[in-house]
Amino acid sequence: MKKTRLKSKEASRELGIELSKKDKVELWEDEKKIITINDTPSFFYYGNRPVPTLKYLQEHEILKKITVDMGAIKFVVNGADIMRPGITEIAEEIINNDFVVIIDANNHKPLAVGIALFSSEEMQAKNSGKVIKNIHYVGDELWNA
Repeated sequence: MKKTRLKSKEASRELGIELSKKDKVELWEDEKKIITINDTPSFFYYGNRPVPTLKYLQEHEILKKITVDMGAIKFVVNGADIMRPGITEIAEEIINNDFVVIIDANNHKPLAVGIALFSSEEMQAKNSGKVIKNIHYVGDELWNA
């Protein structure tokens, strides 16, 4: 695995977050590209776009939230896409192709990161079908890194 040290200032700009000069930021590259902050996998690249990992999202709220009912959890954490009937709450101002975090209704803990296939308004209007593509979930390769 190739590791490249990144400047905090440049990483802050690309990731849209605040980093101090003391933060150790590295790009780890093999078949995937992962950005670590202080040796913790914090972002991964989906296409050319950096996406926060679930471990980063446990401490930083930077994505809009989709809440799922407790019955949907076992499917979400096994990598299933998110279907409209399992959703109990949808954040406002989500647009198509936004990255969103999927949380559970009881504990409000991050379960998955996905890509919105519709806007908030379109999701609200739907009664069935797939509305979020699951790209990173608890227990996957990246979670276990």
